[in-house]
Amino acid sequence: MSKESRNAGTELRHREITDVIIAAAIAVHRELGPGFLESIYEQALAVEFALRGIAFVRQKPIPLFYRDHQIGEHRLDFLVENRIIVELKAIEALENVHFAIVRRYLKAAGLADGLILNFSSMPLTVKRVRRERTFERADLHL
Repeated sequence: MSKESRNAGTELRHREITDVIIAAAIAVHRELGPGFLESIYEQALAVEFALRGIAFVRQKPIPLFYRDHQIGEHRLDFLVENRIIVELKAIEALENVHFAIVRRYLKAAGLADGLILNFSSMPLTVKRVRRERTFERADLHL
């Protein structure tokens, strides 16, 4: 196992929120199982979040900057409770690059905690991702 995945972070700053997110994802995975496209799990998880009263934004755009110039934007799968980035996957196995990507999303959004959920594995793969460095929260117009 690589250093990147070993250091994914087991304790997030918002444990109570992440526990609820994970419970919702497990419910979706139990109902649908592996084998669908990521977009199907995204739709189902949005329904589950709504049923559980979890505040979320689906496909939240975040601006990307280079030297104070906006060069594009990325859309987060989910921003939950304005604090947790949730990245969905429907792939055979997570790779180091997936952890690096979520850390870049966290940096761009000015957030500290994220989750990667892989619905194609049995059981559901849940990885916590945490930015270790200090940061300033970006203006996401939350």
